[in-house]
Amino acid sequence: MKEICRDLEDEYQGLDDIVAKLDETGWALITHCAGWSIKEQISHIAFFDAAAREAITDAAAFALSSELLFKDLDSFDTFSQRTLARGRRMSVSELLSWWRTERSLLMNELVNLAPKARLPWYGPPMSAKSFVTARLMETWAHGQDVADALKIRRAPGDRLRHIAHLGIRTFGWSFANRSLPVPEKPVRVELTAPSRSLWIWGSENAADLVRGKAEDFCLVVTQRRHPDDTGLEIRGDVAAEWMKIAQAFAGPPDNGPPPGMFR
Repeated sequence: MKEICRDLEDEYQGLDDIVAKLDETGWALITHCAGWSIKEQISHIAFFDAAAREAITDAAAFALSSELLFKDLDSFDTFSQRTLARGRRMSVSELLSWWRTERSLLMNELVNLAPKARLPWYGPPMSAKSFVTARLMETWAHGQDVADALKIRRAPGDRLRHIAHLGIRTFGWSFANRSLPVPEKPVRVELTAPSRSLWIWGSENAADLVRGKAEDFCLVVTQRRHPDDTGLEIRGDVAAEWMKIAQAFAGPPDNGPPPGMFR
């Protein structure tokens, strides 16, 4: 747990370093994700960091908060708007302080958990390690939205392996979430890490293949890039269909940017 928690902390700090330098105009920039501003992106992350901390420290309070969050819910957009409400009411300095406090409290709890400890969340309970992986993926993906809005490039690191592995694990979910049959045909994934090491999932005998940079794969499975706008080599019908609908995060089926947006 210490290694993945350290990776999550580094991901938090990397995003903090970017947004802390922004003026009010920068915080108001609109991102490609749901038309949210950069301030709303950080509000979203802070809300779920606070919820994660509550889920660990007070399961009863988290259950009540969840009940209120989902009460009379008429759409997923309404859900999203509710998660943004608190941060929207804050000034930029208040939001930064809230986010920093919540993520610090969360990290203090996470680092002491056993990897397989079960934690309540929205839906089925999760293992502590999966919990951390989800927070890392969310922070990295929304951090990409911020970076894209600011037209900056972040240096990728090997902590992307956690996100890539989540992308692999959500293969079946990506199909089932769209009421599509989950293919039985295996897909091999070969990714080159930022450190130049090779990460491999799947049998070498698999006919279908996804090969390329780990960063490109993570951008696709978090729906931050269309596969056509990456350097991924995609071979086989199942691999091609998966990359079109890959979704490493929970929620109803969503679609990433159209091809050509980030060429």
